[in-house]
Amino acid sequence: MIDHATIERILDAAQIVDVVQEFVPLKKRGVNMLGLCPFHNEKTPSFTVSPTKGIFKCFGCGKGGNAVNFIMEHEHLGYPEALKYLARKYHIEVEEKQLTSEDIEKQNERESMLVLTSYAGRVFKENLLHTDEGIKVGLSYFKERGFRQDTLKKFDIGYSLEQRESFSKKAIEDGYREEFLVKTGLSIKHDEGSIFDRFFGRVIFPIHSLSGQILGFGGRILRSDAKAAKYLNSPESEIYHKSKIVYGIFQARKKITSEDRCYLVEGYTDVLSLHESGIENVVASSGTALTQEQIRLIKRFTQNITIIYDGDEAGIKASIRGIDLVLEEGMNVKIVLLPDGEDPDSYSKKVSNEEFAAYIRDNETDFIRFKTKLLLEEAKNDPVKRADLIRNIVSSIAVIPESITRTVYIKECSTQMAVPEPVLYNEVNKIRQQKSFQNRNRYPGPEDLPVPKVAPVKPFIHESGTYYSEKEIIRLLLKYGGEVFDRKINKEDGKETVMTVADFIVREIVSDELIFDNSVFSKIFSDYSFHVSQGLFPGDQHFVRHSDPDISSESASLLADSYELSSIWRTKQTFVETEAMKLKVLVPESVLKFKSDKLKSLRNSILSQMDEASKGGDAESIIALQKKYDTLNKALSQISKSLGDRIVL
Repeated sequence: MIDHATIERILDAAQIVDVVQEFVPLKKRGVNMLGLCPFHNEKTPSFTVSPTKGIFKCFGCGKGGNAVNFIMEHEHLGYPEALKYLARKYHIEVEEKQLTSEDIEKQNERESMLVLTSYAGRVFKENLLHTDEGIKVGLSYFKERGFRQDTLKKFDIGYSLEQRESFSKKAIEDGYREEFLVKTGLSIKHDEGSIFDRFFGRVIFPIHSLSGQILGFGGRILRSDAKAAKYLNSPESEIYHKSKIVYGIFQARKKITSEDRCYLVEGYTDVLSLHESGIENVVASSGTALTQEQIRLIKRFTQNITIIYDGDEAGIKASIRGIDLVLEEGMNVKIVLLPDGEDPDSYSKKVSNEEFAAYIRDNETDFIRFKTKLLLEEAKNDPVKRADLIRNIVSSIAVIPESITRTVYIKECSTQMAVPEPVLYNEVNKIRQQKSFQNRNRYPGPEDLPVPKVAPVKPFIHESGTYYSEKEIIRLLLKYGGEVFDRKINKEDGKETVMTVADFIVREIVSDELIFDNSVFSKIFSDYSFHVSQGLFPGDQHFVRHSDPDISSESASLLADSYELSSIWRTKQTFVETEAMKLKVLVPESVLKFKSDKLKSLRNSILSQMDEASKGGDAESIIALQKKYDTLNKALSQISKSLGDRIVL
């Protein structure tokens, strides 16, 4: 357990903008910051961060909360682990005992696996830098290839000892369970029950998450073994999904944002070499075919991507599909083809940093010129092959979601291939109107024709019909609880009595003995009413920083504004009525709507009871229930008159 004082220190230090910007590029908009939501796929930014309130809120998917909630959601951590993550970030000491086998057992599977991969990373790093075998075999390999030691430390590069069971034995001795050694892929289990190391005798490249957690590993073999794979990766697991992560994103994310460009290469050592060449905004697909999830991860930091291909024509043709995936995501893609026989690692070591940067700058080209140059040699003067080349390029243009960008590329293709623009437009439209194309996992363009038929969306039904009125009551309490609702002067002593919004709401609900069906709303109201009964005002930050993550997340969501008053209106001498000015009307109406929904819910319950009673022929119960039903109807009628024609949502 983390003591309350330490939690407060962590929450005080964890500035929401500082925390979120590690993962999401934000732009200032008024008093808030805006960016693309990391929790769902969106084209138009709806993810808002409020520095003053210390909260985030996505008005697209609905997720919201404080800095701890963000880390919990983004990194899939529990509340204590998210606090420890922020404590490490802000150099706040949290007393922790060494994990025993019992402690590890109590951790859930994902957290236990992350603890284990972190431990493995430390062991491999120690092996490389501080064991005789690691220094002689692993470290000398990197020195021979010209890598600096500070680069190896930056990427937590390690070494797994040649002895087949070395790591597995050590991990078990240190209290880590065999079950998780196998599940993370660090160990492999024989049919007879014994286990051995997956990466024995290899240099190790840890694969980090955006926050720096080790999710998996890549291992390169150093001994000559025709039967063994040159590179070996961690298998898919609860924590490692190779299609969703790119190598080097943790080390590159800040530079990608500041440079507004990401360079994409293929291998681990390519990333290391480019860092040493001064190009730090670089990631690798780690030898796998580029996926949509990987592209979307990069897109969170920049719209601009440059793919650097090795000077190997056969390899390029095999991986060229990745260009279409980048275009499909609406990103701006450039391609650089290195000299024949070179890869980023080898070429960056042959030339100076300045020459390497100049080569990339001078040889960047758009995908049309790149594809044309690549495939035209093969087509030569064959009209059929030339037509196939044009279709190939047109199919790439068709996936671009924005019509203006498509138009620019159609003009470029028309010039390059000497094909009339109307012909190209016709081909692009044919492709985009195909059913198979419209079912692709992409951002739909509003200009797409024909417009696909969309099935009506079924409304989401909450467990309670009172959900929205309950939500509004809690929102008003959190946002305006301390605001003055009414002032009265005592005629006898002339003293002024002030009633706050919280005083009014709590009195009305408690006096009628009403309860909240939603468990989170119920917790918030109970906490709030307790403070009010003690003559205290808890304030919104009490709930935003609450130790219950459900309360803090819901409170932040309710406190977030979907819009803010433009500075134009603030500076003009124009009267703009705000919600705060209408509390005298809004608060009583919301309370009445809450009561009305509660009475309707109770009335529906009585109807069900009457139905059951009628089936059993219980006349006395039916009469008693009918009286209750009539009483409820009268109460609802009075509330309806009070509300008039106004509808409170």
